[in-house]
Amino acid sequence: MKIRSVDFVKSVFDPVQLPKPGLPEIALCGRSNVGKSSLINTLLHRRIAKTSSVPGRTRSINFVLVNHSFFFVDLPGYGYARVPDHIQKNWQRLIESYLQYRPSLRCVVLIVDARRDPSEDETSLVQWLEYNNIPWILVLTKIDKLPRREHAPATARWEHVLHPRSTVCFSSLTAYGTSALWKTFSLYLQSQKIS
Repeated sequence: MKIRSVDFVKSVFDPVQLPKPGLPEIALCGRSNVGKSSLINTLLHRRIAKTSSVPGRTRSINFVLVNHSFFFVDLPGYGYARVPDHIQKNWQRLIESYLQYRPSLRCVVLIVDARRDPSEDETSLVQWLEYNNIPWILVLTKIDKLPRREHAPATARWEHVLHPRSTVCFSSLTAYGTSALWKTFSLYLQSQKIS
C-alpha cells in the first residue's frame, strides 16, 4: 500500500472519549515490548508511534488516520508486571469497551514475539475475541532474531495454541512481511462492519 498521509488524531484514556465511529479501523494489540510501535512505524514509513526500551509506555488508545481512509488504533500493551494493578484494570476496561462496542472495527492484530511461547495472556485474549466474534490475525514480530530454520517451528508453535485465521511473520528491522500484512489488512478494510 502506498502511504500518502498519516495523521495522529487522538489519544483516549476513557471510553467516553472515543471518537465517533466512521472510517474502518484496524486495532493493534500485544504484550508490552513485542515491537508493536516499531511495526506501526515500519508500515507507515515514519515515526508516528513512540518506541521505548521501557515496556508499558502506551497507556491510551491512540487513533492514527492513514490516507484519510482508515485508522490504525494502537491499544495499550498488556502483561507487564511492573505496571500497577489499578492501571492494568483501567486498560482492560478501556480496551474491552473499545473492542466490544466499536462498529467501525474491522480486525484486531495480535502481535507476539516470535521467540516466545504463547502465554495465558494471549490465549485468554483470543478466547475473548472469539467469544465476541471479533476477527483477528496473528503477527509474529522480531522474526529476524531467529535463524531461518526456526521460522516454521515458531509459527507452528503459535498456530497450534491460538489457531489464527491468518498468520504473518514480520521484522521491523528488514521490513520482512510488510507486503503480506498490507494485503491481509486490505481484505479486512474492504469487508463489512463486524455484526
